[in-house]
Formats: sequence, structure tokens, C-alpha cells
Amino acid sequence: MNLPALRTHNAALVLDLLRVAGARGISRLELAERTGLTPQAVSKITARLRAEGLVAGAGHRVSTGGKPRTVLRLVPDAGYAVGLHLDRDGLTAVLVDLSGAVAGSRTAPLDLGAPADEVLAAAADAVTAVRDGGAVAAAGEGGAGSAVRGGGAGPVDRPVLGVGVAVPGPLDHRGGVLHRVTGFPQWDGYPLRDALAVRTGLPVVVDKDTNAAALGLALRAEGGGDFAYLHLGTGLGAGLVLGGALHRGARTGAGEFGHQTVQLDGPVCGCGGRGCIEALCLAAVARGDAAEAARVLGTGAANLVGLLGIDRVVLGGRTVAADPDTYVRGVRAVLDERAGRGGRGGADVPVAAAGGGDRPVAEGAAQLVLAPLFGRAGGAGEA
Repeated sequence: MNLPALRTHNAALVLDLLRVAGARGISRLELAERTGLTPQAVSKITARLRAEGLVAGAGHRVSTGGKPRTVLRLVPDAGYAVGLHLDRDGLTAVLVDLSGAVAGSRTAPLDLGAPADEVLAAAADAVTAVRDGGAVAAAGEGGAGSAVRGGGAGPVDRPVLGVGVAVPGPLDHRGGVLHRVTGFPQWDGYPLRDALAVRTGLPVVVDKDTNAAALGLALRAEGGGDFAYLHLGTGLGAGLVLGGALHRGARTGAGEFGHQTVQLDGPVCGCGGRGCIEALCLAAVARGDAAEAARVLGTGAANLVGLLGIDRVVLGGRTVAADPDTYVRGVRAVLDERAGRGGRGGADVPVAAAGGGDRPVAEGAAQLVLAPLFGRAGGAGEA
């Protein structure tokens, strides 16, 4: 596949409209109208995309005048990306096609505190499993890992464009280098992107787990606008979509939501500070007090709403997925109370659960690779 040809701005505009149109397709005339390109330019671009196997005909549509319009559609299986979520205690890998549909998945236990070579081997095995459609041994297990859809049928030749890796922060997104992951300082300075690229032979993009999930949600256009994705699982972090784009900040470290101090004399956090919202949330979760964890999470969410004026809050992660109603209700109550006290519009900010546990993180990680093909902000190489 000729990737440089796909990365032109105009081709990305056309591809994105084809992606959104789905199986129904879209005509060249509609593409010209929506992109502002001339019909001639659209014809050249779509001809090239058809030659690359990315676009195919989808029949004809009745025209209001003249001959019927030829309808084009994206070919989803013309390219794939692997999304890999490396959490503190497990990994999730998915294979995602150009339309965003998941073609295969795998989960396995993982100890992020193990030597780097062991973690890297487990990650590379998971990439191979979902790429080829077979099952491999999970890290630390003697048997086979979770089967990919179609597992056991032998390797499948799928054109994989790259691997997106989502890990706990902080990290350097541009360089693909990890920093001091809370509780795992041994990863500080580790060049994960380059090391995994050598292991897999594929291009690799690395970002924080919360950023990956936020990117995936933004591409689904679920409500649009500025929003915060708050992920509560083995840790607590945020992904921010501001101005329609994923916000990483100038140093690519924005979204370290869990380490804002909300109690000066509070318990010691894994980061070395005291009274961090992550420490308070996780302590409440450990006590089985989901209502208190939701209240603490709501306090942090209210801070974000007041500071950034975001339009909505999305909650995710395995802890939220285990009791979504309690967390949505608890965060909503704090936002309402804060809005009523301050006479602000926070009461109008919707709160919802993303669903799917940790799966949105892995799917968003795949979009770190795919999003740039469609000209969507927040993918590989963007700040």
C-alpha cells in the first residue's frame, strides 16, 4: 500500500467521508460538495484510491437529472491496525479495520513490573496473535492465550499498517519513551516504541491509555464537542478532547488527572505525593465503597468542568464498568451540587459511561495508527 499517497490532505478528506458513509457509500458529486474540491480533483483522488484497493464501487444512486450517480465505498479490509493496551496487570490486543470494526481480539495477564524483555515478548506475541488470527501462549501461562476470532485456522494474510500502544502515563508521546509510571519507576526512560518496532517489524505509535480511549470516542462522534474521558481501573487518568482534537499539551503530558491534590494531609500516593485523587479513589474502591469513589471522582470532574468548560464527561475503565450506574450517578451529583453552589452551567454537563471495560483503550490505540490516514487530529505524530 502506498502510504505517502494516502497522507495528502485532500485524499484524507475523501477517505474520511467514505469512512463515515459506511457501506451505503457516497457519490463523487457529494464528495466534491462536502470537501470543496472540484469534481475533476475528486475523480483523480478516487481513481488513485481505487487503484490502491482502498475504495470500491457500491452500485448506483438515482440522480435528479442525467445518468445515475456511481456510489463509492471504503474497503474496510484493505488495511488494519493493531491496538494494544498494556495495563499494570493485563494486556488487551485488538485488530481493527479501516472502518473501525474489530476483526479480532485477545486478552492475557501481564505483570508490568516484570523485566522489560518479558513484557516486550508478551506484547509482541499479542500483536502476532491478532494479526495472524491464531492463538499463542500468554505471558506467565503454560497454555494458550485467549483465542482471536477465527483462532486455530492458521495465519491470515492481513495488511497491517502499524501498532498503536496505550500504556499508563506519564510518557513522551512523540519519542515513544515511557516516564515514571506510577508504581513502576523502572520504566522511566524506556524507548518502548523503538523496542516494540524491532520486535514486530511494524511501525509503532505509543500514547497514554486515556488519550487513546479519548481519541477512539472522538472518532465515533458520540455527542461531539469538548469532553473529558476519565478512566478508573488500576490507576486513574484523563483524556481530553478540546477544540475537536486530542489535547496532549506542549510536552505531551496533559491529562495526569489522577495526581491532582484534593486533600493536603491525605494518604500517600504511589507517585510520592499526598492526597492525590487517584489514591483516594483507589482506597475507596479497595474498601468496596463505590459511592465514595464516585464522589471523589466527581470532585475531580467538577474541577475539570470549572477549569476547561467542557461539554460532557465520559467515564470508563474496568472499575467503572463493574458498577456504571453508581459512578455516573455519583459524578453527576457532585457536578449538580457544584453548579448549584456556584451558579454555573455545570448541571447541564452530561455524564455517561463508555462501556466495554478496558476495550475502548485498545480500540483507541489502533486509531493512533489509523486516524492520520483520515486526516483526523490526535493520531500518530500530532501534538
